[in-house]
Amino acid sequence: MAKEIITTTPWCPFCGQKVGRAIDTPERKMHEFPVGSCQCGAVYVSEATGHNVGAAMVEALVFACDGNADFAWELMPEDDYLTGRIENYDEVSHQVIAKKNLDGRGVRGILYFVRLHTDISEVAKKIVQTTKEGSAKTISSKVEQGYIPIEPAPDENRVRKKASKKSVKDLVDKGDIDGLVSLCFDDKKTLRLMQRLLYDPVDEKRWYVAWVMGRVSARVSTREPGQISELLHRLFEACSDSAATPWGMVETLGYTIAMRPDIFGAFATHLLNYVGDPSTRPQVLWALAEVAENRPDLIRNMPFYTLFDFLQDPDPRVRGNTARLLGRIQAKEAAIQLMELSGDTEEFLVCTDGKLMTSTVAAETAAAIQAIQRGK
Repeated sequence: MAKEIITTTPWCPFCGQKVGRAIDTPERKMHEFPVGSCQCGAVYVSEATGHNVGAAMVEALVFACDGNADFAWELMPEDDYLTGRIENYDEVSHQVIAKKNLDGRGVRGILYFVRLHTDISEVAKKIVQTTKEGSAKTISSKVEQGYIPIEPAPDENRVRKKASKKSVKDLVDKGDIDGLVSLCFDDKKTLRLMQRLLYDPVDEKRWYVAWVMGRVSARVSTREPGQISELLHRLFEACSDSAATPWGMVETLGYTIAMRPDIFGAFATHLLNYVGDPSTRPQVLWALAEVAENRPDLIRNMPFYTLFDFLQDPDPRVRGNTARLLGRIQAKEAAIQLMELSGDTEEFLVCTDGKLMTSTVAAETAAAIQAIQRGK
């Protein structure tokens, strides 16, 4: 009996989302490869034979720089961009073939990924635009303006530490972010052990752990975004488990996505799957508001109009966090409904930088209305 052929749809090594088939660009030249892009901002090229990986690497980097080869040569790997690859890719079926053989045909293709760091990506686009206008500045100065710090590469000769329940808990209790980041690079089960600390009946402790995990994830993602992608997938799976209470899971998702929306912003949409459950609704609205603080466009691209009804929810946490969210996306469409809450003095707890603070629906509503008016 023939063994079953194991196939998998290709995924982005940075955010873990499935990616579409690479296509030819409209201005394709004879030597170019099919290209594609992921929602997280990564781009990729398809090299069907596995023999021209070097050319694929160059093309992916230039494609990430909007075709500006001069700018691409100025960038440094890891400092300015990350790379990844998916092997055993079959361009014909758009599948990853574990056995490297499909119907007697050898499969050796590679999807090569490049992801510029956010500010560098914006600089690349600006350079293309200013070049067209004839007023481009020197590339080196623009790169300096767009630089974002990347975690230093761990010493290859170091003695790797092993994570344990006690060591991770001690580091979390101390708020030792540096130590936790270092431990994540040494032992990939560190984030799993941190996740276990979310199962705490004390609200303040859960929110604090979620905040610590968000900060650690933000730094680890600069060098190993795959670790954080796996964490996000685990958290979403835990939230979807009807047999368990997702203590701290939504909160951690909120902090993690909000601190690196440039890489994980596409995950924010999936938070809406849990807004229908009263037990997770306040946390989802809080998480969306956290994301909206730096990337309101991500929330506006969602069907956010469906959230307006929550301004009349009997739970003050829901009303307050909804007002907070609508203010951060400057939802002038909800201005009249927000004004109706101006006299709502009911109190609720809202988390800021890992600490639960007392606020009122009226206070959050006033801040939201002010933000909307400022936006006008």
